[in-house]
Amino acid sequence: MIDLSGATWRKASRSSDQGNCVEVADDLAGVVGVRDSKDVAGPALLFGASQWRSFVETLKANRLA
Repeated sequence: MIDLSGATWRKASRSSDQGNCVEVADDLAGVVGVRDSKDVAGPALLFGASQWRSFVETLKANRLA
């Protein structure tokens, strides 16, 4: 299991203030964590760094339609 206690979590810059956000920790070795901002003590999803990068690039290119 990966220790997330030292992770730096951040919300997307385009998140609203209504609390329905996800947070991302991309300062971990080889993985990116994603969690629900309303449940910071809850579980986090972990993605390989290259898979996360591919996902973000796909979103930026709007190829999920």
